[in-house]
Amino acid sequence: MSIGHTLLGLLESGPRHGYDLKRAFDERFGHDRPLAYGQVYSTMARLLKNGLVEVDGIEPGGGPERKRYAITDAGVTDVESWLAQPEKPEPYLQTTLYTKVVLAILTGRPAADLLDTQRAEHLRLMRELTRRKSGGDLADQLICDHALFHLEADLRWLELTAARLDQLAAEVTR
Repeated sequence: MSIGHTLLGLLESGPRHGYDLKRAFDERFGHDRPLAYGQVYSTMARLLKNGLVEVDGIEPGGGPERKRYAITDAGVTDVESWLAQPEKPEPYLQTTLYTKVVLAILTGRPAADLLDTQRAEHLRLMRELTRRKSGGDLADQLICDHALFHLEADLRWLELTAARLDQLAAEVTR
């Protein structure tokens, strides 16, 4: 996810302080990984330097000054371009899990046990996401569905690999 583009998109509804941007980001996108304040302010500094945002006002306070940021026309154009560009599908051709299976075979360890342990972890996470999805709003349901579909694909791969483990062992130990 592009943090900069996401913050720019949030600014399209109107100027906001860094604190408000963080809160809006976390509410909409940061369910599992809230954004750190430092990341918000360093991203805003970069966007300011690149002319994609401007300081719309500064409020003095008891602590540091509070800047209110507004998106520029260049920022709107940048978000528009980013939204129009499709994301590159990531087929994960060389995953860590595949590497672990092959290394288990090469080192004489039980690859089937590794696959069983991974399957159990995937199922545990799927149960957790299903519980979260059942109590969540539409955005949370869609996020959980996305993760669940990926985990289901991983489970299919785990099953297929388990079924072909002897064949894989014969190939990698030649």
